[in-house]
Amino acid sequence: MSLLCIGTLAYDTIETPTDRRERSLGGSATYFCVASASFAKPRLVGVVGTDFADEDRQLLIDKQVDVEGLEVAEGETFTWGGRYEADWNTRHTLFTNLNVFEHFDPKVPDSYKDSRFVFLANAHPAIQLKALLQVEKPEFVVADTMNLWIDIALDDLKALLQNIDGLILNDEEARMLTGEANLILAAKAVLTMGPKYVILKKGEHGAFLMSENVHFSLPAFPVTQVVDPTGAGDSFAGGFMGEIARAGNIEPGTLRRAMVAGTATASFCVQGFSLEDIGSRTDAQIEARIQQLLEIVTV
Repeated sequence: MSLLCIGTLAYDTIETPTDRRERSLGGSATYFCVASASFAKPRLVGVVGTDFADEDRQLLIDKQVDVEGLEVAEGETFTWGGRYEADWNTRHTLFTNLNVFEHFDPKVPDSYKDSRFVFLANAHPAIQLKALLQVEKPEFVVADTMNLWIDIALDDLKALLQNIDGLILNDEEARMLTGEANLILAAKAVLTMGPKYVILKKGEHGAFLMSENVHFSLPAFPVTQVVDPTGAGDSFAGGFMGEIARAGNIEPGTLRRAMVAGTATASFCVQGFSLEDIGSRTDAQIEARIQQLLEIVTV
């Protein structure tokens, strides 16, 4: 089933307590598309600069990502640098260079406008909404956001929330958006803002999904060694939306299975820098980890 992602492609410089990597392929759309490719054939809308490497484009193509919507603009690709503390939960942004993404004007190709399932990866909510309005009749739209947009673009974010079906955010963002300290109350408050579903990520403590009719909680997959958590949230979203697109519906059972798929997929992401681990996994390996997680959580 048709799955569309609008988001960023980037080159990341990452520092961890044990290693450092420069200009690793990253970006919200990149992680999402690679993660979702085990379940569906994602369509990508984004922008890169003329410095974007041919091998990085080929990696996406090899993963069966449709790159017709990938624009190449004069200039350099978005770059970001971050450093993680030993607890892996504390991250410091060292630099952010928007480069060509600063003037990104999303253009959804005609061949994408019939997409049934849409993921709006983290970006300014006005850009997310502009891209969404180009899709003709999407059946299920999920967006990601971050504390920056809650802080500086709250009105735009609230307008976006009126046009989507689901919102993915972490515990800090949920509290910031709603003013509720309790996460259950925060999720319920988000539901009053427009979305029918809230997916709340709690990092190493798992995630839960809430709607009027569904409440499903899941622990994180027990990874023995975290190498780099960058992109884990986008990989979760990729597995989640990929499974929904594969099923072609949003029945409660599908949503539960999608939560499992997202959690399993994200666990591969954190085991390597950039796409080193998740980008090398086969569909069979993804499915095997889904089954492992199901064995852990099933009574």
